[in-house]
Amino acid sequence: MKLAYVTPRYGENIIGGAEHAVRMLSERLVAHTDIEVEVFTTCADDIITWKNTSPPGSHTLHGVRVHRFASLSGRAKTFPAFSETLLSKPTRIQTKEALAWIELQGPVTPDLVQAVEACDADLVAFYPYLYYPTVHGIPHVAERAIMHPAAHDEPPLRLSIFQKVFTAVQALVFQTENERRLVEQIFRVAHKPQLQLGLGVEQITGDEQAFRFQTGIGNRPYLLCLGRVDNTKGVKILSNCWKAFKQLHPENPHVLIFAGPIVHPLPSLPDVIVTGPIGTHAKWGALQGADVLISPSPFEAFSLVLLEAWSTGTPVLVNGHCGPTREHAIRSHAGLWFEDYRTFAAALNLLLCHPGLRCALGQNGEKYVQCFFQWDTIIAQYEKFLLEMAERVKSRSPTISSRVFSSTHASK
Repeated sequence: MKLAYVTPRYGENIIGGAEHAVRMLSERLVAHTDIEVEVFTTCADDIITWKNTSPPGSHTLHGVRVHRFASLSGRAKTFPAFSETLLSKPTRIQTKEALAWIELQGPVTPDLVQAVEACDADLVAFYPYLYYPTVHGIPHVAERAIMHPAAHDEPPLRLSIFQKVFTAVQALVFQTENERRLVEQIFRVAHKPQLQLGLGVEQITGDEQAFRFQTGIGNRPYLLCLGRVDNTKGVKILSNCWKAFKQLHPENPHVLIFAGPIVHPLPSLPDVIVTGPIGTHAKWGALQGADVLISPSPFEAFSLVLLEAWSTGTPVLVNGHCGPTREHAIRSHAGLWFEDYRTFAAALNLLLCHPGLRCALGQNGEKYVQCFFQWDTIIAQYEKFLLEMAERVKSRSPTISSRVFSSTHASK
């Protein structure tokens, strides 16, 4: 069979997020199954501007045929103000305004949509739900469309236009049980075939000492926040909590390190280091050396970085307002969570004052990853689901509405 992914960004330089997940799945399907995979995407790398940086056209990357299309427009300068007003009351927004929000957000890619409609794939998988290619692409191929929503509890999810998007597809692939429950609460999709599918972790040997030298922290203990330095990812929340914590605990020797692309620069604070983007080996070295990985984001659909931290035996502290990361912490018995400064300080004190607890949580995390997030199991499960869906779509069987559900957490 032939599978086509539709995603707004794609490539080896896209680190983290839904688009990174597309590449991880695509390359492994091609390498370990007989499924032929192609990707329809834009020429953009930057999720903020959607500037065309790669040339349009087709090429093959690690066995996956990639088709790139230039955007007619990226993110409009008026988008932030328009979005703030519109998303303050998302359930009251009319379709016309919601579609305007999609266009102003970018990337606007009618050529991509036209190419998807013309493709000969047996299934077309849209990943994630939020952008123009998904909103405008699904209506043209709904009879063979599936979607990986990568949804989390955010205002755009409640815009009226997404009711048609979610209900039009033939099947849904979720990353966590929390995501599945959230989507079923908002949209009429509980009857549709579903798969709960995580992502795998392949640990790479990092160099902790090189990371320490690079950041200039020497032998000081540190906490790590890995990912985009972006206020929507909770970095301002964490920065404020850390500032208050250090004021009350000046004797604490730890440094807080933010490692990742900088969207919103942080104010200069004592015992805070912002590295900017780091390479793969530096990332794994950073994870191996951290006493705790902190994930302050309230908006995550899966959070691969938690699994990467656990695979190195590092415990985590997550934002308790984020359902999927809190779900991971609870199921794994490998992390704590916070909801405000009081709970942040209590959880962090507990972790930092009890090395034995950190070790036990880290060991639980390693077991969790080994049990549920190995690529061979995930790809076998995914392949079975895709083949079944392709056959259902091909035959147009009345049983298309019968639910197919498989969970990486079924034994839990």
